[in-house]
Amino acid sequence: MDKLKRYLIFLVGLFVNSLGVSLITKANLGTSPISSIPYVLSLNFPFTLGNFTIFFSIFLIVLQLIILRKNFKLEHILQIPVSIVFGYFIDLTMLLFYWVNPEMYVMKIVYLLIGCLILGFGVYMEVLADVVMLPGESFVRAIVLTWKTNFGTTKICFDVSMAVIAAVLSFVFAGRLDGVREGTVIAALLVGFIARLFGKKFAFVKTMLFPETVQEEQQREQAAQTQHGIQGKNVIAIGRQFGSGGHDIGKALAEKLGYDFYDAEIIQMAAGTTGYTPEFIKKNEEIMTNSLLYDLVNQMYLNSNSQDEAPKDKIFAAESKVVRELAEKGNCVIVGRCADYVLRNSENCLKVFFSAPLESRIKRVSKRQNISEKEAKTVVQKNEKLRADNYRYYTRRMWGAAGNFDLSLNTDLGEDYIEICIRGAMKL
Repeated sequence: MDKLKRYLIFLVGLFVNSLGVSLITKANLGTSPISSIPYVLSLNFPFTLGNFTIFFSIFLIVLQLIILRKNFKLEHILQIPVSIVFGYFIDLTMLLFYWVNPEMYVMKIVYLLIGCLILGFGVYMEVLADVVMLPGESFVRAIVLTWKTNFGTTKICFDVSMAVIAAVLSFVFAGRLDGVREGTVIAALLVGFIARLFGKKFAFVKTMLFPETVQEEQQREQAAQTQHGIQGKNVIAIGRQFGSGGHDIGKALAEKLGYDFYDAEIIQMAAGTTGYTPEFIKKNEEIMTNSLLYDLVNQMYLNSNSQDEAPKDKIFAAESKVVRELAEKGNCVIVGRCADYVLRNSENCLKVFFSAPLESRIKRVSKRQNISEKEAKTVVQKNEKLRADNYRYYTRRMWGAAGNFDLSLNTDLGEDYIEICIRGAMKL
C-alpha cells in the first residue's frame, strides 16, 4: 500500500511538473534548462515539445548505460516509461494552455513565475514520493558516481550546458536566439528554491501519508535505546549563547559527573562520513549567513536521491547522526549541533540552555580573544545571529526559547549553582 501511494504521488507530481514546464514555455521567455534543447528542436522540426522530450530523455538514458556500464541497474529502465508519460503530459498541458499567449512583458513574467511555482511543487511531490529519478537528474548522478565529482557542481554544469547547447542549436537552425532567454535563468534559480520551501513547510505531510515508514523509523530508534540499556537521563545536551562560557562549563560538568564530553570531537567524527575535512566542517557548521540566499544557491542539490545534499545540509545530517549515536551510548555531555532538537524525543536527555548578560559575554570574549570590548561586542552580536539563523533554519524553532529546553540557566550564577540545578534535574 505504501509503494502504491508513492507511485500515485509521483505520477501526480509528474503531471504537475508538466503543467509547470508548459506554463513557463508559454510565457515565451525561454523554458527550464532541462527542456531547453527539446524546446529549441520543437521550434525547428515537425515534432512536438513532448516528442522531443521523450527522444532527449531516452538519449540521456543511453548515455547513463554507457557511463555506468555494469553499474546500470534494472531500476534505471523505469526511466523509459516515466519519460514517455512525461512527454505526453507536456503535450497535453500545452494544449490545455492554448489560451496563454501573453504579449505584455509584465504578463509574461507573471506566467513565468506561476509556472516556476507549479514546477517547484511538482518537484517537491517527486521528492516526497522517492521512487524514480527523472533522466536529467539520473544522468548527473551517473557522472557523480563514476567520476566522483561534486553533485552540486555537476548539476550546475549540466544545466548550463543544456542552455548553451540549446542556444547554439537555435543559431544553427534558425539563425537567431530563440527558446533560451531570461526565463531559462529565472527558472533555473527559482524552481529548486521553491521546491525546498515546500519541503520545509510541508514536512508533516510525510508522517500523514507514510505513517508506516515513520513508525518503523521510530521503532528502530527505540530498539537502539533498549539495546544500549538507556534508563533515566544520562545525556546532557547544551545550547549556549556565544560568549556565555557554555563550552567550559559543560566540560567542567562532564569531569565532575564522570561523563564523556563532546564538542569539537563531533567534527572529527562527522568528517569520516561526509568526506569533508575537519577544517571545512568547522568553518561551515552552526552558521547560517543568510537562509534565503542559502536555499537559493543550494537548490541544485535537490533531487529524489537523499544522498545528494548540499554540503551544509550534509554536515548537519552527519553531525546529527553522530549526536544520536553518542546519546545511545549515554553518560555524556554534548555541546551545540542543535542537539536539543536532534534529541527532542529522547527520554534520557536533559536539554539545557546557557545564557548570560551581554556585558558579561563581551568581557569574556574580549579576554579570551585579546581584543577590545568594542570589537568583542561586534564578534558576539555577529556570531549570535549566525547561530540563531542556523538553529532556526534546521529546526524551525526559535533559538534559545525556554520551551525547547528542560533548564535555562544564567552562567553568571556560577558553576557550583549550575551543577546543583543539573544534578537535581537529573536526580543524581
